[in-house]
Amino acid sequence: MTDNDPVLLRTEGRAGYLTLNRPRAINALNHPMVTRIAEALTAWERDPAVGTVVISGAGERGLCAGGDIRLIHEEVRTGGGDASLAFWRDEYRLNARIARYPKPYVALMDGIVMGGGVGVSAHGGIRIVTERSRVAMPETGIGFVPDVGGTYLLGRAPGELGTHLALTGAPVGAADALLCGLADHFVPSDLLPVLGKDLAMAPVTDVLPRYAREAPAGELDGHREWIDHCYAADTVEEIVDRLLASGEPAAKETAESLLAKSPTALKVTLTAVRRARRLGSLERVLEHEFRVSAAALSCPDLVEGIRAQVIDKDRAPRWSPAALAEVTEQDVARFFAPLGDRELRLACA
Repeated sequence: MTDNDPVLLRTEGRAGYLTLNRPRAINALNHPMVTRIAEALTAWERDPAVGTVVISGAGERGLCAGGDIRLIHEEVRTGGGDASLAFWRDEYRLNARIARYPKPYVALMDGIVMGGGVGVSAHGGIRIVTERSRVAMPETGIGFVPDVGGTYLLGRAPGELGTHLALTGAPVGAADALLCGLADHFVPSDLLPVLGKDLAMAPVTDVLPRYAREAPAGELDGHREWIDHCYAADTVEEIVDRLLASGEPAAKETAESLLAKSPTALKVTLTAVRRARRLGSLERVLEHEFRVSAAALSCPDLVEGIRAQVIDKDRAPRWSPAALAEVTEQDVARFFAPLGDRELRLACA
């Protein structure tokens, strides 16, 4: 292992440390990184000397900005998407593994934690946010749908907060991440280095109480009334209508934000979050998310969304269809169609 490896692994005392190490890309995940994390978890699960696993991100910007969507864009355009689907298959398996990991898995969710970064952190047993944390599932803005178990997590948030975050992709800070069940503890960012060192010497249950603090006030709790009312509607069109009619300036801004996103992604996301509430286990939800992701590879909005937001950065995606009314129930249903022998099958614990 060298300092240039995309995932740095080390053990010290009773802890195993995973450091995502692509700081220039805010530690965006690719397939080799997922494989390396999975291999480390296997080795440390079998190692009686390792009592705790700690995951963090290199650099100053955050734990992980998500999957490397530049790679996905290029691969879908030139290779048809098979490599992207293989990446998601192993990534979702890793997400399920993290959720069931038999040893304490401590995620230091400092800075930007989005998309796939949520997948490698928010399914862990001990999830720590800081005053710098910005946690989000921003997929609808690139013509995609929250995955990596994101619909499972957001489907379990209080009221309709998860629906709001899934559709808008809005980032939340520490207090709101705690409110929505995406994190467990707040620790000031300047205390993370010494917290990490102490985990090498003692169990997390002994260490964490010395560092945990009350998080600064958030924003979502003050918006619960209009969020819960507007997002309880049956369709995305009705949600937008309620937002525009609510009289709340923040609700109107939210409606305008939604209308700029992929109409197909919005409708599929609403269905996915509501299905996730009924499916029960994380594994079943991940299996359904895999179907959605596979379908997205043949949908023009994913490539177009990444082009507009990341490649050309013109911020002017040309969605197809371009309006919510043009996305039919049949269009949405095909995202959830069984994949036959390509299905992702995960065992439930």
